[in-house]
Amino acid sequence: MQVKKKLYLCTALKQWLRSIMDSASDYGSEGWGFESLRSHKREGKTSLFCLIILAYTHHIMPKILRILNRFNLGGPMHNAAYLSKYLPEEYTTILIGGEKDDNETSSEFLLQQLNIPYTVLPAMKRRIGFINEIAAWRTIVKIIRCEKPDIVHTHAAKAGALGRLAAWWCGVPIIVHTFHGHVFHSYFGKTKTKIFIIIERLLARLSTAIVAISETQKYDLGTIHKICKPEKIHIVPLGFDLHKFTENQEEKRSNFRTHYQLNDSEIAIGIIGRLTAIKNHRLFIDAIYSCTQNTTQPIRAFIIGDGEESSSLKEYCHTLGISEQLITFTSWIHDIDRAVAGLDIICLTSFNEGTPVSLIEAQAAGKAIVSTNVGGIRDIVVENKTALLSSLDTNEFAEKLLSLIQDSAKRADMTEYARTHSVQQFSYQRLCSDMDKLYKKLGIMSCNS
Repeated sequence: MQVKKKLYLCTALKQWLRSIMDSASDYGSEGWGFESLRSHKREGKTSLFCLIILAYTHHIMPKILRILNRFNLGGPMHNAAYLSKYLPEEYTTILIGGEKDDNETSSEFLLQQLNIPYTVLPAMKRRIGFINEIAAWRTIVKIIRCEKPDIVHTHAAKAGALGRLAAWWCGVPIIVHTFHGHVFHSYFGKTKTKIFIIIERLLARLSTAIVAISETQKYDLGTIHKICKPEKIHIVPLGFDLHKFTENQEEKRSNFRTHYQLNDSEIAIGIIGRLTAIKNHRLFIDAIYSCTQNTTQPIRAFIIGDGEESSSLKEYCHTLGISEQLITFTSWIHDIDRAVAGLDIICLTSFNEGTPVSLIEAQAAGKAIVSTNVGGIRDIVVENKTALLSSLDTNEFAEKLLSLIQDSAKRADMTEYARTHSVQQFSYQRLCSDMDKLYKKLGIMSCNS
């Protein structure tokens, strides 16, 4: 059955069932669904009929196979989790993904909190390996043939390559890929980058639609790198559950600052993310060092995260004579809302970014930001209102950071504007609504093609 017809029929049947259950409210119904239907003692035949219709409705619900690079903490994981959990009820979703690296923190606790079933593919790993890639592709093909999804939606590079090839091989009618950033600059050399661009162009031909998470990213993909025609690219910004970054802030702030023995007079500055080369943490370290030479205001810095650069960054701090008291490496913190509440300023120093989760969460918590002006940063902050943006120059970055350290009034001005901006623009409700509209649009297009 075509995706468009499935969507329309599924919605119509559920609306009709609701009307039946509403009319049966005099008989003690508490809603519609299997349990309430079974409770209809006086309307046994109607209940049986409704059960059959409901079972059929579940059977014809459009099925989405959502494929994630790996189950590690980060924007792609949150995006996939909230879409799996909160898309409108006429969809059913199957979530699969690769295995996290040893130096990454698992995100499976989030899926368990949201009660989302998922399957880990051990062969799909971060590192490229021909044997593993073939094994992962074959597993995905088996899952597609077994589940017969109407839509395969892949998230990030490796899942996008293996998932789209498998979906095309199996004849899935709608294939969608979301770019959560890209590797077309600052990751690899020119030759390797060109190879990745060619591969993505070929994969885009297999895709029904490409999803970009910002206007800047759409421009990069469609105009600069010519991955596909711009009209094939749809903008759907990320969405998150940001309530925990707005609730109980004073209590969380006190807990964090007590744990790390922060005095009220000390300005706490943090950077959150994987400790990897693209994140450019040395700029953060250099800026903190520079600020200590130019202010009498007590400051403490926190590098939150872990990764392959951890040892070299600690050695770099040692070389500069920076103590653990000045810059603390915390590794990953699961209750990151507590850490964000305890900080005063949040930084980002990356060479390249898509839509960094840490800055969205920082704004939701009303924190002042200093960030490099790269990738999609401009699409998620408001310059000089929620963030100060800098080039990759150490002196410029340090100067802007120092201005916030010394100006409490400026930090306070950023607080309320940041909270309103982030919660309105990056809620998971908006994410799911936007994606629902896109799926329906693609379903109609697939029927007409």
